[in-house]
Amino acid sequence: MTAETDAVGVRQEELDRVVHEPARLRILATLAVVESADFLFLQQHLGLTKGNLSAHLARLEEAAYIEVQKEFVRRIPRTVLRITALGREALDRYTRTMRDLLDGVPSPGHSLT
Repeated sequence: MTAETDAVGVRQEELDRVVHEPARLRILATLAVVESADFLFLQQHLGLTKGNLSAHLARLEEAAYIEVQKEFVRRIPRTVLRITALGREALDRYTRTMRDLLDGVPSPGHSLT
């Protein structure tokens, strides 16, 4: 174990900090299993406030992990969200990294040495 790796050999920089934040991870995981979702659906499904969801979506859009499309339905604004190919890759990479980390965790009662 070095200062750069944790006890199971995963380097901290391997964890994508954009994805690692719990709300953003849940947003990406939700968008990964649907073709698209609107803002209201995500807000209700994830139990986030409008402001909190907006802030996380802005960060994900800035990283190009999601696509945000604004449209009007009968003169009512609607925000539709989709995960991008880059977002799907980031989520897959994050998932593999976390699985590698957790696979290296010893069973209860076993030490790391």
